[in-house]
Amino acid sequence: MQTPCIHVCSIDPETALCTGCGRTLPEIGGWISFSDEERRRLMTLLPARLAACGLTTPSKPTQQATAEQRA
Repeated sequence: MQTPCIHVCSIDPETALCTGCGRTLPEIGGWISFSDEERRRLMTLLPARLAACGLTTPSKPTQQATAEQRA
């Protein structure tokens, strides 16, 4: 599963966004249950969201193994 997580997990208190990926806590928590289309749509929004808040744009999304893939 593709994820925008770059392992810089810190929520900015002013924007309520993760300073690493730009997602909100509900988006981070719900990521695994989102459809591929929902994840793609959100990932297209993240760079502009981070830029608008003056946060760093993630360099590259990563692949994250799900529990099923690790088993």
